[in-house]
Amino acid sequence: MKNILKKLFDHLKSVYHFLLAFFGALVYRFPSRRIKVFGVTGTNGKTTTVDLACRIFKKAGYKVAAFSSIKFEIAGEERQNLYKMTMPGRAALQKLLREAVNKGCDVAIMEVTSEGIKQHRHRFIDFDAACFTNLTPEHIESHGGFENYKREKGKLFQATKSVHIINSDDENAGYFLKFPAERKIIFGIKDKEHLSKKEEEEHLVLNAEKVEASKNGINFKVEGKEFFLSLSGKFNIYNALAAIAFSKIERIDPGKARDALREAKVIPGRMEEVISSPFNVIIDYAVTPDTLEGVYTEMRESLSGGRLMAVLGSCGGGRDKWKRPVLGKIAAKYCDKIIITNEDPYNEDPKEILSMIKLGIMEAGFPEKDLYEIIDRRDAIGKALDLAEPGDGVIITGKGDEPWMCVSGGKKIPWNEREIIKEEYEKREIQENK
Repeated sequence: MKNILKKLFDHLKSVYHFLLAFFGALVYRFPSRRIKVFGVTGTNGKTTTVDLACRIFKKAGYKVAAFSSIKFEIAGEERQNLYKMTMPGRAALQKLLREAVNKGCDVAIMEVTSEGIKQHRHRFIDFDAACFTNLTPEHIESHGGFENYKREKGKLFQATKSVHIINSDDENAGYFLKFPAERKIIFGIKDKEHLSKKEEEEHLVLNAEKVEASKNGINFKVEGKEFFLSLSGKFNIYNALAAIAFSKIERIDPGKARDALREAKVIPGRMEEVISSPFNVIIDYAVTPDTLEGVYTEMRESLSGGRLMAVLGSCGGGRDKWKRPVLGKIAAKYCDKIIITNEDPYNEDPKEILSMIKLGIMEAGFPEKDLYEIIDRRDAIGKALDLAEPGDGVIITGKGDEPWMCVSGGKKIPWNEREIIKEEYEKREIQENK
């Protein structure tokens, strides 16, 4: 009986979200019919891909709208995304698209999430192109398994008939390539040898070649043309390739794409440097095992003998509990000192979340003397600054550019990670100079 009632409730909830999407499109007069809409989905890299693609289109003279977890940009005007959700619902997306149309935008580029798809937020938006960045386990409890999570992502490609852009290096690429489209663009870093002859003949292939990383960024070639990406990290090459792929749809001059990528210095909250001296402090949104390992690897490689300090948390609200000890093990592998703290506990006991992260850290054999449990995130940041010495690196993950911390009772506490770091650092400088 319980299962029947649950299925009925889930069905009614789905119908409710579907109707919300329909009436939102109706109220705002189906704006996506008047503008080209490009969607970006995947576990990681969505925000950076949207940002880079937006930069390329603006460099080429297009009027652009871009909707991401960080901000909403429409015809050059920016405002922070305060919804605490990447893909807003309740007609908000339709309203944004109508605003973009009214301001004469040529194209809208947006992040598309599995949760958003599950709640029909992508419905009644006519997507002209869909991009798949990568797929790793995320939102597993919410979707009831990885395969369900993957299927939700696939619905964007089912709904998009024109252009599909696929990361062919991802092990799940085959699933997304099976959806029919008028045109497909595949991108990657690995040698083209892993592609079938049919794939090379039927699709446009954008392969990054002669990749050379330095402290200043990454040099690489695409179709024989030199590119330089100011953002560090190998994972950002994939994001850049996806952005270049979008430019191919509109036949944008590769020179414009090259200039835009060269000028992209910082994506807010993504490997963003807040303090550069006497030690380095970086913030990053990394909330999945894959991204966390990526930022730790990059941070470790950038240090010249210094120690790596991590401030680490994990989301509450019953979300992806499985990954808490996994994140702990990854931190133990790369970091010299770890401070575990609040991220977004929602209605869960923060101590319970921390205990699950700690379990993974201790199972990895990490010295307990180098582990600190500080629930208050501001105090945890302060502790990391106290521990850091010249030449060290501090990486603070989980919040990035988010404007809120979500706690029990549905409360949202205003939060600005970079400003809090600066305040705590200045406080310590004043005390030292007294």
